[in-house]
Amino acid sequence: MDSGRFRTPRTTASATVPGTARDRRARASRTARASRTVRAPRLAALAAAGLLATVVPSAQAGAAEPVPRIDLTVLVVDDGGSAIRAITAELKGSGVPYRTLDLNDENRPVLTPAFLSEPADGATGRPRARYQGVVLPHEAAFGPDSAEHAALVAYEKAYRIPQVDASTWAHPGVGLDYTSDGGWSGVLDGARAHVTPAGQAGPFRDLRGPLTFEDNDPDVAESYGYAGRPRAGYTSYLDMPAADGGRISLVGEYAHDGRRELVVTFAYNPHQRQFRVLARGIVEWLTQGVHLGQSRHYLSVHVDDVLAPDARWDTVRDCTPGDLDCPGGAGEAGANPIRMTADDAAHAAAWQKSSGLLLDLVYNGGQGEQWKAEHGGTDPLAARLIADRAQYRWINHTYTHPFLGCVQDAGTVPWSCAKDASGAIRWTSRAEISAQIRDNLDWARGKGISVDRTELVTGEHSGLRTLPQQPVDNPHLAPALADNGVKWTASDNSREPAQRSVGSGYGAALTVPRHPMNVYYNVGTAAEMTDEYNWIYTSRADGGSGVCESDPASTCLPAPLDPATGYASHIVPREARTALSHVLANDPRPHYVHQSNLAEERLLYPVLDKVLADHRELFAANTPLVNPRQRDVGAELNRRTAWETALAAGQVTAYRVGATVTVKAPAGVAVPLTAPEGTRKQLLLGTAAFGSPYAGTRSAWTTPEPLQSGITLRLPTA
Repeated sequence: MDSGRFRTPRTTASATVPGTARDRRARASRTARASRTVRAPRLAALAAAGLLATVVPSAQAGAAEPVPRIDLTVLVVDDGGSAIRAITAELKGSGVPYRTLDLNDENRPVLTPAFLSEPADGATGRPRARYQGVVLPHEAAFGPDSAEHAALVAYEKAYRIPQVDASTWAHPGVGLDYTSDGGWSGVLDGARAHVTPAGQAGPFRDLRGPLTFEDNDPDVAESYGYAGRPRAGYTSYLDMPAADGGRISLVGEYAHDGRRELVVTFAYNPHQRQFRVLARGIVEWLTQGVHLGQSRHYLSVHVDDVLAPDARWDTVRDCTPGDLDCPGGAGEAGANPIRMTADDAAHAAAWQKSSGLLLDLVYNGGQGEQWKAEHGGTDPLAARLIADRAQYRWINHTYTHPFLGCVQDAGTVPWSCAKDASGAIRWTSRAEISAQIRDNLDWARGKGISVDRTELVTGEHSGLRTLPQQPVDNPHLAPALADNGVKWTASDNSREPAQRSVGSGYGAALTVPRHPMNVYYNVGTAAEMTDEYNWIYTSRADGGSGVCESDPASTCLPAPLDPATGYASHIVPREARTALSHVLANDPRPHYVHQSNLAEERLLYPVLDKVLADHRELFAANTPLVNPRQRDVGAELNRRTAWETALAAGQVTAYRVGATVTVKAPAGVAVPLTAPEGTRKQLLLGTAAFGSPYAGTRSAWTTPEPLQSGITLRLPTA
């Protein structure tokens, strides 16, 4: 069935950090040593500062001068390093518009006063700042004595524009003592840092306080940084203990010469947890809490094949009976399939209540009826789930879980699409697809189970294109979806990460990509899970399949995992880390597993428990997990696509003048907006509270009110 079993670690080179000659020589030596061993992703992090959540700055000029217009766009100066990639990914992922200035492009625009701003025009008398914030690779990206650096400094002073120094080193030029003066530099793997009271009161109000740098491999240096003692004008937001008992800073705000810089003194990449945890605060500091885009922490878990049995991994043949490529399987699921019991169902209900996370049961009613018929006419599992039906969300998974694409020809390995006498592909019919959808809905309604008919998960995501055998959708799928009112059908994110239409025309269903979790559908015990994991991720010399050797995107284990301990010690933390990385990246896509993962040794719970525990440890109560259902995820992805399209086409105008924000977008396009607490939205008559609270700010997808052509927000002022 729909198993998502392959997940490949990413590797990213570390960023280059400037320094003194002594620091550079030391770093070069360390880098030479590390380059022989480093495989894992290199460093991450940033921090944010000086977020004035209730104060919106106006022009620093005298009261008689006009308040400038500041466009809600960020300027990113890109040197190709991993730190800039990380910040750019955060801006893009949360919907914040930005412009990139590529330092490696010989034909790039020159940064001049005219590039950055416009003088006052005749209509409003207001000057215009084109960028609300600037991101540099480090504080001297253009050279400290260059005309471009001078233009940027003048711009930031004139309009009070914040600047992020994405990755630098500790020195007086950024408000810190040298590391030789009571500071520290070195590998940060496993280091325990802490968000300061100033950070929690400012841009990092979403964080609980402690932050441990990742240490995924004790034999690999993954993070490197510099921590220095703050000087006058520097406010630390993330620090660590010094050898003498004081505190030394890794992230902070340096206010000097009429400018503000967010200084980050460690290297990182987009995937490391320390960056992902700090990323939201960096954007809030950079934009002073007022920006287009919004971000949430989403976590939904779909449990597929509920009421159906799942075939069990054969540890002798290293395959799954029933799979077409399993010798001797003869298409049968085997004599010992995995299926939840009534006790497993009771445990699931109790776990939901204690954890606060609602599961989505993706069910096959016909499979349950078949099980009951084959087992004396009773099914304690179905009885327990039906009794607890109101405690779950339910999603249609078709009645008996057939493959709904082309008719599969099992005479070849891998299978191929069967063809008729004329050579045309044979497809599952529209009538059969419709019957599978309709009969499963009718079964649920007959049991008093509430199901949203607009949501569907087909068995193995079948009917949708399946490469390489079936490069197109079953042409009968879209009509069958329309016949049954399906608007949101699941797809596999590992195959199709982008949302798309199924069919064409108004009202066509849209896909909802789901993340497969590496807790396999065909295992009930930790030993079985580890055995299959070893088969996939070890070399032939170590007894594995060698897939990890032939696939350039994969990585082999250095040695097979111990069947007795490998699941808990290696697989659980790795899979929990992957799932949490999706959560922290503002990714609403659901994760999916199978009912077998709630059965026998109940392998799913340790993974989810760790995700939930890690999130609670990192984030304050104002930043809860959001648990959307499938239709809500589909709508969120659809809004994002429309928003990104409008931005790319230059159809969005957004700016701030003092305490007023104005946004205009194409009709029908919802706008994601984030603003401080206390912000109000202008109505035709009066105002109303804007958005909903999240992470210490307020945000929402919003549109103009009736009879209005744009959106106007009134920001709080001090």
